Amino acid sequence: MYEPDDKMISLIADNYNLLESLGRFGINLGFGDKTVREVCEDQGVDTYTFLVMVNFTINGYRSMDDNDRISIPTVLHYLKASHEYYLDYQLPNIRKELKEALDENDNLARLILKMYDVYAHEIRSHMKYEEQNVFPYVEKLLNKEDVGDHDIDTFSKHHGQITARLRELKNIIIKYLPSDTQRNIQLTAVLYDLYKNEEWLGQHSEMEDEIFVPAIRRMERMSKQNDVSAKISKMISQNPDNSETLSDRERDVIVSLVQGMTNKEIADHLCISINTVITHRRNIARKLQIHSPAGLTIYAIVNNLVDISAVKL
Repeated sequence: MYEPDDKMISLIADNYNLLESLGRFGINLGFGDKTVREVCEDQGVDTYTFLVMVNFTINGYRSMDDNDRISIPTVLHYLKASHEYYLDYQLPNIRKELKEALDENDNLARLILKMYDVYAHEIRSHMKYEEQNVFPYVEKLLNKEDVGDHDIDTFSKHHGQITARLRELKNIIIKYLPSDTQRNIQLTAVLYDLYKNEEWLGQHSEMEDEIFVPAIRRMERMSKQNDVSAKISKMISQNPDNSETLSDRERDVIVSLVQGMTNKEIADHLCISINTVITHRRNIARKLQIHSPAGLTIYAIVNNLVDISAVKL
């Protein structure tokens, strides 16, 4: 497992595939003998998140505590850059190589190219779905904007590797490989690229499923907790001086209510009629804009009308 004080060049020497990943993190080459920590800090990348993703990709290592410290913006930047690289460079480049390697006058060759186009379309549609739905949703969470009733699972169930068509395509190419030496060499090179890209797509998918989605779930839970806290705080602070506008009798009614008394019990306790209790409750709701027993309980505790130990929770 790689650590922050390991030299970045050592990671690349051990795993040359990291060269492709560095650019997706926004890390440029030319960092000399600097450590991973130094390179990440110099280039504005979260060191912890970088190492989590690198160690997961290389060794399959992942700690259960990773979700607590993952930098969502770092992961989001990486995923967006990965999509851009794959859609704008890899898919078109492989198609170009495939077209050059095939005999355009051969019906089977045209079929192979058509199969690749269908496969590429499905990959593109999947990634575009994430770009148009998942990534904006996560950005709204980060910006503390309203996301409605959506959650990451709404989108992640659309997520899945599109491997069947690629497997079929590779098998046909292997069977098709012509006896012509030059075309054979070209198709073999394309086949190698297809295998490499299948491996990359698998890692990309696993990284989303095992790192990105769990981290978003945690952020959703934290967001919901903060939203509840904010609503309670807002409710409490809406009328900070309202305790002064309540009559002594109205305060007595609130105390009785939060202690769990019924209207009749309150009437007997305060020696007033049930209709008077109802009138007091109506006035309390109007003055405080609090209509639920839970809300009145919070109000009474915060304003020191009752001790929490005296409240029936």
